[in-house]
Amino acid sequence: MTVMDQHQARDSVTKPPSLWRRFTAPIGTMFSHIANLGIAGYPPDTQRRLKIVNVISALIAATTFIYAVQIWASGERDMLPVVYINLGLAFIVAMVPLMHRFGDTAGGLLLVVAEFIALMGFTAFFSRDGGAPLQYVVAAAAPFVIFDIRRSWFVIAIVIIALTLHLTAWFSFEQSFGMTEINADMLKSLYIQGAITTFGLIAASVYYAFSLAERAKAETEIVLRNILPDSVVERLKAQPDEPIADSFANASILFADITGFVSLARQLGPEKTVALLNKLVSGFDALAQRHGVEKIKTIGDAYMVASGVPIARPDHTTALARMALDMLTETQSVSAATGHAINVRIGMASGPMMAGVIGTKKFSYDVWGDAVNMASRLEGLSAPGRILICPGCQVALQDAFELEPRGTIEIKGVGAQEAWYLTGHKTLPQRETSSLPMQ
Repeated sequence: MTVMDQHQARDSVTKPPSLWRRFTAPIGTMFSHIANLGIAGYPPDTQRRLKIVNVISALIAATTFIYAVQIWASGERDMLPVVYINLGLAFIVAMVPLMHRFGDTAGGLLLVVAEFIALMGFTAFFSRDGGAPLQYVVAAAAPFVIFDIRRSWFVIAIVIIALTLHLTAWFSFEQSFGMTEINADMLKSLYIQGAITTFGLIAASVYYAFSLAERAKAETEIVLRNILPDSVVERLKAQPDEPIADSFANASILFADITGFVSLARQLGPEKTVALLNKLVSGFDALAQRHGVEKIKTIGDAYMVASGVPIARPDHTTALARMALDMLTETQSVSAATGHAINVRIGMASGPMMAGVIGTKKFSYDVWGDAVNMASRLEGLSAPGRILICPGCQVALQDAFELEPRGTIEIKGVGAQEAWYLTGHKTLPQRETSSLPMQ
């Protein structure tokens, strides 16, 4: 973290929230509670849809209740039936979250039926000039949001019913057919409120649907980027049907393994073993990010990381060597912090290799080739707390790193092969300064 990042982090902690934030935070919390009512036990996708149903229901219940209060406050006794209809509708719509226990469409269906019936009643009472038929237009967007899009026939049926009711209400209840005489000013006010409600509900439902979709997309992308390299994710997004397969003329690969892990796991038990592994691997992950190398996978207590893959780089071997040395330091730190004797042995090799995305379900980004097999064999022949490297790595590292000859060893599938231990960075000789003769 840079100094600037530290200042920004400190400011974000100490800086008090803005007035707008203090005002909107309770509203956001309230809507969050409302959105989560009755959705437990459903799959994530269904929960997102039911959240939209709950929020739309809350908005309709609130606006309908406000209508009832407004009309009651006018003092006109002829309007009391409308007050009762609004209060009844508000109560029924407020019960929508309770309907989720009967199925994922029960709440939405109750909302639609109650709203359709009430709108026809309002139109009959005020005539079409009261603006109630406008709210049938909400059904052009809302069913796609509140019902499962896979039930397309059901959604289309609701849209057609809403269109039919809108046209029926519009042509059947002109002003002269209203059940009571309403002055022009009140009709204008009702129409304006109806228009505002219609536009508001459409905008709110579409906005909330898109925000949930964007959030789900972001969550999916985070998971995807934790599985695959960023550049591979971008390629999959650009060409999802194209296979990801690349060859690299020269790259480096490293395998690390905890020595004595099986006996240590027996002593610790499952929970402590997972906690210890998580602490160590998290430290390795942070090192991989710092050195710009690519973690490939973990298999139990084994850790695999590559350099120069999936993006080629000329210093792939030196970058991975620095990573390997830091892994030894990180292991010592975790060992000291936990009180458990932990050590890793590491094997590292360079050479041509291939990489790509394997599988269609629970897929992974993997590498293979002779260098990968060599690194795995070297890890098995290495010693605790040491890094064993191949001849290709030795050539690339000899100028900047301390290397200790291991001698010729027999490697399965390769035969006799020279190997070296990577022991540290070379200390650069200090440049001697010569004093100029005084003139």
